[in-house]
Amino acid sequence: MKNIPRIFIEQNIKTNDIIPVARDTAHYLLHVMRTKSCLVFHSGDEFNANLSDDGKNLIIGDKTAHHDPSNDITLYIAPIKRMDDLVNMVTQMGVARIVPVITERTVAHHVNWGRIKKIATEAAEQSNRNSIPEISEPIPFAKLDLKNMAFADERTAYSTKEKNKVPCNIKSILVGPEGGFSDSEFAVLDTAGAVSVSLGRTILRAELAAVIATEKIMK
Repeated sequence: MKNIPRIFIEQNIKTNDIIPVARDTAHYLLHVMRTKSCLVFHSGDEFNANLSDDGKNLIIGDKTAHHDPSNDITLYIAPIKRMDDLVNMVTQMGVARIVPVITERTVAHHVNWGRIKKIATEAAEQSNRNSIPEISEPIPFAKLDLKNMAFADERTAYSTKEKNKVPCNIKSILVGPEGGFSDSEFAVLDTAGAVSVSLGRTILRAELAAVIATEKIMK
């Protein structure tokens, strides 16, 4: 299959629109991919497009039949040092929303969210999505609505008790920071009835835990 470049457009698009294109995007098409043709997408829809002769605009063609493979999962995640890798991977998995949560043991307080959005955009372009995940402003753990939420429970690594399957109505999952949840946060999660999700018998890095936790509720 021919490798056609895919480009995310920041605004709503339709056939016959003429969209100004950034200089680096035009350079990428003409000098890296050596083509004027591409696919563009926004909010679940994908269109054929061509770069204008002067290289300043994208001319939007017909809408394609490509269905957006993204899902409706919200990942609540304590910011971590390797946030770039985490966002790249969960974007490829199709998550709809990423909500940073400040927990007691969160250490990565100064994340460059502009860079994170750029990484999510590039991951969506590469992974054949027709949308990019919504990335929210960070919220404190105390503000979480834990109703119908699952959480990655590192305590299960020390337990031989078999965990139940995640109920099919669960569409949100919470993953803690590198140091895990505090005892008081576990108490809040347990009291609220949040669904404990086992990630196996080993303690995982936070970015890998986010990927496996997301996969657990995709089924």
